[in-house]
Amino acid sequence: MHRSYFSNTPPGNFLIWDIVRVAVGRCWVAGSRCGERAEMTRDLQCRIRHSAPHRWLGAAILVLLLAAPPMARSAQAGALETATVMAPLDMRFNDQARNDFRRQLETAKAIGIRAVAVDVWWGVVAANGDNQWDWSYYDSLFDDVERAGLHIVPVMSFHKCGGNVGDTCNIPIPSWIWGEYTSEQPGRSQFDLMYKSEQDNFNGETVAIWKDDWVVPKYQRFMQEFQAHFVAKKAIIDEISIGTGPAGELRYPSYNSHDSGSGWPNRGFFQAYSDPARADFRAWVLAKYGNLAGVNRAWSTSLKSADEIGPPDDGTAADGRASTFVQLDDFRGIPYGKDFIDWYNGALVEHGRRMLETAHESFGGAFATILLGIKIPGVHWQMAATASHPRIAEIAAGQIRTSVDYTGGTSGHGYGATIAMVHRFHNVRAVNLHFTALEMDNCEDTHTCQIDASQAKALVFWVAQAADADQVTIKGENALAGGVTSDHGWDNIENAFKWASYNGLTVLRIGEVTDNPIGRTRYQRLIAQ
Repeated sequence: MHRSYFSNTPPGNFLIWDIVRVAVGRCWVAGSRCGERAEMTRDLQCRIRHSAPHRWLGAAILVLLLAAPPMARSAQAGALETATVMAPLDMRFNDQARNDFRRQLETAKAIGIRAVAVDVWWGVVAANGDNQWDWSYYDSLFDDVERAGLHIVPVMSFHKCGGNVGDTCNIPIPSWIWGEYTSEQPGRSQFDLMYKSEQDNFNGETVAIWKDDWVVPKYQRFMQEFQAHFVAKKAIIDEISIGTGPAGELRYPSYNSHDSGSGWPNRGFFQAYSDPARADFRAWVLAKYGNLAGVNRAWSTSLKSADEIGPPDDGTAADGRASTFVQLDDFRGIPYGKDFIDWYNGALVEHGRRMLETAHESFGGAFATILLGIKIPGVHWQMAATASHPRIAEIAAGQIRTSVDYTGGTSGHGYGATIAMVHRFHNVRAVNLHFTALEMDNCEDTHTCQIDASQAKALVFWVAQAADADQVTIKGENALAGGVTSDHGWDNIENAFKWASYNGLTVLRIGEVTDNPIGRTRYQRLIAQ
């Protein structure tokens, strides 16, 4: 893709200035909450140690932080309305794990936990063929939960189990989908259903969003069958969470194992290189500008054919085809780059809307009053000013767009489009937004802070502030199971509930609460507050 070069203004230390605004009570939403001053001061000190040119600025900000009065708390803050734990991913062939789970359920009930989140795997129930269902595992599992006096949060899991952090399973999505797709029309390729990355690798963990027209009706039948089969469990189903991508999250598989060097703490790779993705981007661009001439005017390009409209392709497959696009900050510095990222994020947001709409239609009748849920990930690395391209990991995962000021609160720090979509859907049906990484720090490991540039705690508060501003109910999770086996992780979780608008917690995973003394004591204490 031809590039036009413009003067690029670097984002600078946007997080520092956000903290200043918080310290002097000028948050972007009146009355919004930020972390405790002691926590924020420690986070800031960590950043200053790794940014020598800004030591003078850091000293001035510390004075402001220490002198500022305590922030007013939200009326919503501090209220743990729902206390949930996640069940193990798969216990079908492990009698010992199943017996342990039954024991853990009794402990969870004694602690005060209300519900258990259970992945209902499409790849288990529909493994034998389209419109062939086997609910036997979930019949037994749900009975166990009910006998323990607990409620259920079923998670409609349309992705593969295996390949993500903490996965101890191998449940692919139903294998029949590939052949069914290719047999419907000559010339189709099963790769059309997959994400294709900058490295020319394909990912089949979930069906790519550009084939929603083909696959969403299958999701709908699955959800309709779930309702019909489990209608007798309605009274103990608190929420139905809708999987929308890898690990059930509304994101692209930008940091998954199919790409080399894509995971933490790297930038991640864009996943928009399949033929259906290219066609969708091309159609979006032409619709925005009317015709090729309009595109050339907007981008200062001289494209000869609409076929030249495509994702960034200035690098090699080995380095990532968008490597130059990223290196030159074109993703935020030129019109083409902003358009590409707007489309990339917008396509994902639209997928989330379609999935919620389909779930709403599927869960009518008996389940019409049950809340829906949707999850976005805490992509917390490559965020701080020490990163070479701050926020790039979130951008590659499709979380934020760059045509807005994604460094500030007016755009929800870039998350505004996703949260606005959930807000609009509230007019149809109540939806809980779930967000991860509540147990994490900014600069969690000071020795690697310059490498991963993590700002997890800041991100936890940014997303909560954006949700609060749009009156979206937000609930939290820990990103890693080990995060709830230490007092420090629980301190961060309690800090989020004390100062932000989170009103529910889902802990990954039940054993880290019931079988770990710190997890058990701290969750019980939080529930009792």
